[in-house]
Amino acid sequence: MNYIVFDLEWNQAGDKYNKDYGLPFEIIEIGAVKLNRWFKVVDKFEVVIKPQIYHYIHFMTNKIVHLSAKELENGKPFTQAMQDFLNWCGNDYIFCIFGTSDITELQRNMMYYGMDMLSNGPLKYYDVQKLFSLAYEDGKIRRSLEYAVDYLNIDKTLPFHRAYDDAYYTARVFKKVNRFRPRIKRYFSYDVYITPPSKEDEIYANFKTYSKYISREFPDKNAAIDDEEVTSTRCYLCGKEAPVHINWFSVNGKHYYSMAFCKKHGYLKGKIRLKKTDYDTVYVVKTLKLVPKEIALEIAEKQEKIRQQRLEKRRARKERS
Repeated sequence: MNYIVFDLEWNQAGDKYNKDYGLPFEIIEIGAVKLNRWFKVVDKFEVVIKPQIYHYIHFMTNKIVHLSAKELENGKPFTQAMQDFLNWCGNDYIFCIFGTSDITELQRNMMYYGMDMLSNGPLKYYDVQKLFSLAYEDGKIRRSLEYAVDYLNIDKTLPFHRAYDDAYYTARVFKKVNRFRPRIKRYFSYDVYITPPSKEDEIYANFKTYSKYISREFPDKNAAIDDEEVTSTRCYLCGKEAPVHINWFSVNGKHYYSMAFCKKHGYLKGKIRLKKTDYDTVYVVKTLKLVPKEIALEIAEKQEKIRQQRLEKRRARKERS
């Protein structure tokens, strides 16, 4: 299996009146590096894409990317460039990107032009930005690509903010992270531009320190929260249902938290994130993570604080009426 480390540059509308909501970001360049299983560079790919939607280059895009009008005019149509890219990728590979947005926008552009999708559900890939944080920091903070390059003392022989150059640096970071922590590859990610089409296709992924569940689509938030699987709190280490100590409660209508207790492994913090699709349906990303008792107490305090705030709002409304 090969690793396809790629980066995109894209353009957007200059104002909301010229924005195509079916394609808010139009890809204008793809750059990639192919690594073999030993993280050795075996090939490279780069292509400039002729704009079809946003012919005027947004000032921020022009400031960062430095693609000339002539280069863009001589670029390939997106569908041809994308097919060339997929042919170059081959048959046995996994994508690697720095961050989370490039695969989503790649698939959004493919969908816009009526191309076959990369998969019929969530797409597994490696987020090198996340892996860098897991290897060298706290796993939560997200650094820029240039920060990671400097931190790892990688020679800066190319400029940043061109697709191939950034893909090259991402590949160098990916290689160093894996050499430093060989088991880091267990922490793969999923892009959910295409959601699980059915209950049978839902994603259940267990990692060393947490589990992740990605649901199928639901018509609305209430239908999602009413689903038994969405609100279940099975321990990801032993597979047994952990009784809930703090019921699921919402912080902002999009994020829900709970606290369960597994007799064998301890406190489990649950987090549900409700996400909207482009078609106004919703799906759920749920994580369960073992935490110390102190964190469980913090969750209980957060729930009580929210409860008090809501009581005060209700009292204030009654007084006004």
